[in-house]
Amino acid sequence: MSKKNALLKFSLFTALFGGAFAFSDYAYKTSTVPHQHTDDSKDFDPSITQGRYFIRNHPDRKDMFIDSIDGLRLHSSFIPASEDIHKYAIVIHGIWDNHESIGIYAKHYLENGYNLLLPDLRGFGKSEGNYIGYGLDDRLDIMEWIYWIIKRDKDAKILLHGMSMGAATTLMTTGEHLPENVKGAIADSSYTSLREQFASAYKKFKGSVVPTPLAIIILRLSILLRAGYDINEVKPIAAVARSKTPTLFIHGDDDTFIDPHMCSRLYEAANCPKQYCMILGAGHIESVVKDPVNYWNKVDAFTAKLFT
Repeated sequence: MSKKNALLKFSLFTALFGGAFAFSDYAYKTSTVPHQHTDDSKDFDPSITQGRYFIRNHPDRKDMFIDSIDGLRLHSSFIPASEDIHKYAIVIHGIWDNHESIGIYAKHYLENGYNLLLPDLRGFGKSEGNYIGYGLDDRLDIMEWIYWIIKRDKDAKILLHGMSMGAATTLMTTGEHLPENVKGAIADSSYTSLREQFASAYKKFKGSVVPTPLAIIILRLSILLRAGYDINEVKPIAAVARSKTPTLFIHGDDDTFIDPHMCSRLYEAANCPKQYCMILGAGHIESVVKDPVNYWNKVDAFTAKLFT
């Protein structure tokens, strides 16, 4: 009887361990392994697709490369302003995409006299990397791009503008000690913390049988072991509390991917000059197409004060 009990316990342990490993592997690949955008991938609005081709075919676009502090080759597209000017916008894309996805924003900034730097975050586009950093390592990459600009133009006045994971990266960057050349930041649809966002997304996942707290623990350990970082350190809400960079927080009130209440919490936690804009009827990163007049009026009013 004791042998049968021991065998039963061993079988149960093996099944649980195997299940946990399978879940860990699936969760890691789903959440943390980069997937590239292709031309067969459908955009949520035709203007986003048009923006892609605007960037791809721009006659003045140049490929730029730098090395990250951990030795990755990172890529950006650089498009100079039509006139010799010291204004720069670093526009940062979201997850599962590359710098071409922010063409609709790039077009507006070019029309308003900015030099444009459009990074591919690590693991996406032409940048090297085999995991998604969700803004943690990416903040250091953006700082490298900031100094890349300053080395070429010591009088540069720089704006950061990110969407979704790019917004989180923007906020994480503002939590660091930045040069005075960085004049402001715009965060469109950021999460408060990666742990909270993972938990929120997992609860919405159909067929989720592992309890959410346990699922997050397993995912945290998996990312720590395989990607080398702790998801508990990805906290834009802590970064904004340290920030001195004037920041505009934007979100769509119909966002079902990242809770709009996260935006108000980020705004409340921010210890910098700040503004807040909620776009009615807009889903995740849809504000720029749902209400472009309101969106750009708010952005332009905010940036006008930064570059006077």
